[in-house]
Amino acid sequence: MGIMTKQEINLRIFEKKQIPEVLFQPRIHYWYNWHKMRGTLPKEYRKMSMLEVYDDLGISPRYFPETTGLGAIKVKYTKEVKTEEKTEGEKKFIITTTPKGELIREDKQSSVEGGWRITKYPIKNVEDIEKAIWLFENTTYSFIKENFEKGSRFFADRGEPQFYVPRSGYQHLALYGMGLENLIYALADFPEKVERLMQAIENSYDALYDEIISYGKAKIINFGENIDGNIVSPAYFEKYCIPFYEKRAKQLQKAGIHTYIHIDGSFKPLLKYLKDLPFDGLEALTPFPQGDVTIEEMKEAIGEKILLDGIPAILFLPNYPMKELQECVEKLIKLFHPRLILGASDEVPPPADIERVRDISQYCQNWYKKEQK
Repeated sequence: MGIMTKQEINLRIFEKKQIPEVLFQPRIHYWYNWHKMRGTLPKEYRKMSMLEVYDDLGISPRYFPETTGLGAIKVKYTKEVKTEEKTEGEKKFIITTTPKGELIREDKQSSVEGGWRITKYPIKNVEDIEKAIWLFENTTYSFIKENFEKGSRFFADRGEPQFYVPRSGYQHLALYGMGLENLIYALADFPEKVERLMQAIENSYDALYDEIISYGKAKIINFGENIDGNIVSPAYFEKYCIPFYEKRAKQLQKAGIHTYIHIDGSFKPLLKYLKDLPFDGLEALTPFPQGDVTIEEMKEAIGEKILLDGIPAILFLPNYPMKELQECVEKLIKLFHPRLILGASDEVPPPADIERVRDISQYCQNWYKKEQK
């Protein structure tokens, strides 16, 4: 087998073809940006871009929005929708005006990370649900082809440029629109209205999927759902999430586009669904000691699907024995390769010992050579 680029290997894994090494694709953007902002990057990296650090470590990038800052998708509203932002100290208010009244989201700036976190969700009661239905009926999402082109040039042959599509109606409401508690109560009290809202959210993606398919150059797409068994029960996963995946993943696959879904945290209650989900791969499944399943249980649950990541992120921390990280990597390769894109589940954390990333990178590059002897 001739020399292949990481981009070629990345795509061949999804095509179920033979590959010459274990592709190591840990997401380091959070680690890099956290230290860059604080001036605490290791000395040798202080003048390097994130991409140069990827190259120095010998690892492959995955998402072009994370490494370039360029978005893949933008939201558009009709002229009837009015939005306004107001910042008051550490609080920010996003006010959306609809004919049925205002939706107001409150964010608070994190003193640790510097980013914003939702502190009050915009949909608080049944009246807000009606406002939100109108809003999503006047909302469309579009694919930013120019940014994908720039991301492709930026990645070059380091990896296949990827991005994530917006979440299912259920996950959007749980994480951004209502919050989990409000969503569960609303589904119990007025399920038909919530289901109308979920459908309006999901319908607003129609143009986006059409644009991605007609563009024809995106080859691998992530459903960045962040599924967690503490957020969605098996019953709700089956009723609200899987039908969305069946529709959209198959729509992309029919156009020759490979897909995978982000599932992390606690997912043991959902194991029985994984093998039959309509995706080529599963991202960020996290085993013990960070997750709630063993590596062996993961393998049994996903069958022949591709595993993306698999290494508990905490094993990159200096207080965990390097031997434990090494044993985890060896087991993952033994059980999942070649249906494996190795990485941290789901990101290399800021306190990580970055040299552990280099060590695993070198191990992955040398693994195939040792196997051939």
